[in-house]
Amino acid sequence: MTINWGILGAGKIAHKFTNDFKAVSNGTIKAVASRSSSRSEEFAKQYNIEKSYASYLEMLQDSEIDVVYIATPHNFHFEHASMCLNNGKSVLCEKPVCVNSQEFEILSHLAKEKQLFFMEALWTYYLPAILKSMEWIYTGKIGEVKQVQVSFGFNGDMNKEGRLANSNLAGGALLDIGIYGIAISELIFNDKVENIQSMAHIGETGVDEYNTIQIKYQKGGMAQISSSLVSNMKNEAVIYGTKGRIIIPKFWMAKESILITNGEQLNFVDKSPELGYNYEAFAVNKLLEKGQLESPVIPIWKSKKILSLLDQVRKQIGLEYPFEK
Repeated sequence: MTINWGILGAGKIAHKFTNDFKAVSNGTIKAVASRSSSRSEEFAKQYNIEKSYASYLEMLQDSEIDVVYIATPHNFHFEHASMCLNNGKSVLCEKPVCVNSQEFEILSHLAKEKQLFFMEALWTYYLPAILKSMEWIYTGKIGEVKQVQVSFGFNGDMNKEGRLANSNLAGGALLDIGIYGIAISELIFNDKVENIQSMAHIGETGVDEYNTIQIKYQKGGMAQISSSLVSNMKNEAVIYGTKGRIIIPKFWMAKESILITNGEQLNFVDKSPELGYNYEAFAVNKLLEKGQLESPVIPIWKSKKILSLLDQVRKQIGLEYPFEK
């Protein structure tokens, strides 16, 4: 069984996903849609995709499409995922799957009502280096995990019309990259949150330019998460246990994981040439083949919890988007 995909949006992230899809053996990209006919045609030509559409709805009415990868800006995710589900298409939607948990509640109920597969594209959870890190944790290599420190920051384009700094596009550090730190923390501790405290600098365009988040879990685990669109940070996750630590450079797109215990060091390196979007795409195809409606790796409840934490942070730092008022 071959799963046929449609790509909704032809921007930077769509290019990354589609390029990696060349390594996916159990599916094919059948179509791409953009609001610009020339853009969708160029995209289709570049990746040898059979069909290109200048209308999202037109692609969603294509009976050959099984599942759609949504690669549009954050503020459009709810609208576009709703369109997909209402037209009978399963959905893999880029993170954050919605701007807030209220939107996600509506979408998750719609997916359930339509009996369609629905998943947030937290590709990090499927990366081999992350899976190796979790294996080390589960087998007790670093003892009991106590703390996680995460940093992710770069000097971004903060032009008020650009995606990162535009409040109308749900810009800012938190939803763009801070979500990765929260997602890693949730993966590692998988526990009820006892307390969350956060601070941020809101810039002239009304989005958070940089932030710091502290999370305390019920069983004692703690996470410190920093993200920035105006500073080059260390860009790593460090997991501290009672017997050692794990360092994951560029954790959100991890190719390497380093285990350090009692002066000894183990290095895991994923040498595959792809960025890693292929792993989540392959997994989605497998789930669709089995008739599953959600992923056991990124289940609906996990995405809902992450969004609820993002909501709490936004409330604490005073981050509200114009279209939410």
